[in-house]
Amino acid sequence: MDIGFIGLGKMGSAMARNVAKGGHTVHAWNRSPVADGSVDGVTIVATPDDVFQADVVFTMLSDDNAIREVLLNHGVLQRARPGLVHVVAATISLDLVEELRTLHAEAGIGYVAAPVFGRPDVAEAAQLNIIAAGAEAAITRVQPLFDLIGRKTFVMGEDPRQANAAKIAGNMMIAMAIEAMAEAVALTGANGLAAEPFLALMTQTLFGGRAYENYGAKIVAGDYEAGFRMALGLKDLRLATAAAAATGKSLPMLTAAEARISGAVEAGMGDRDWSALADFSLDAV
Repeated sequence: MDIGFIGLGKMGSAMARNVAKGGHTVHAWNRSPVADGSVDGVTIVATPDDVFQADVVFTMLSDDNAIREVLLNHGVLQRARPGLVHVVAATISLDLVEELRTLHAEAGIGYVAAPVFGRPDVAEAAQLNIIAAGAEAAITRVQPLFDLIGRKTFVMGEDPRQANAAKIAGNMMIAMAIEAMAEAVALTGANGLAAEPFLALMTQTLFGGRAYENYGAKIVAGDYEAGFRMALGLKDLRLATAAAAATGKSLPMLTAAEARISGAVEAGMGDRDWSALADFSLDAV
């Protein structure tokens, strides 16, 4: 198949490279200039319109504003190849998901929401967990491509909002997990117990999930090199807050987590990995 990609950051370039390795023709465009040949197996084209002449297009853009600027403000969807399937891998607001669903239907193109769980190293290894929602036929069509970039695809339903709601809620839980570990380490550290044996105890007994294991290791090592920037984490918590407000839900843990990560970003930590929330919280508690 002819596959298009828009967004060649660390995540997007790894995904595009893995699709190309699977034998597909891949054309891509990035908002900032990217040299042709800089991503193995990927041909760089001049405009988003060029990308949207493919059979399937993946977009991995950072937020709502980026999608509006690249696609909606310039009418790219209206000029897309009829019948293509557009896979939106970004974590975006549920309001924009609904708008995109309408616009894709009007343009006669498929729309699959497919945000992912996984950092850039996981994307490089083609081990992403893909959260998909959309028309069954569209998901079936793109599943062979998901198999090239991911470990497993979790289908949430036919409403694209269901995939994005799952991703937003999942990222909310990761932030809560990081904050929980930070506060627990503050408590145990104040009583003479180092972080490493305590978090080893927790991750090997009560909290053996990937979020605790991966981010616990980063907290112990003090390794906050950005894999997922804290500023993007704050964006996702704000999306969760907006989604909760739209349905009248009161989520006090979310409110606390958003306030904490907002404080860390305001303190100049926005470009660090969001596990650096622990560093900020250890000083704050």
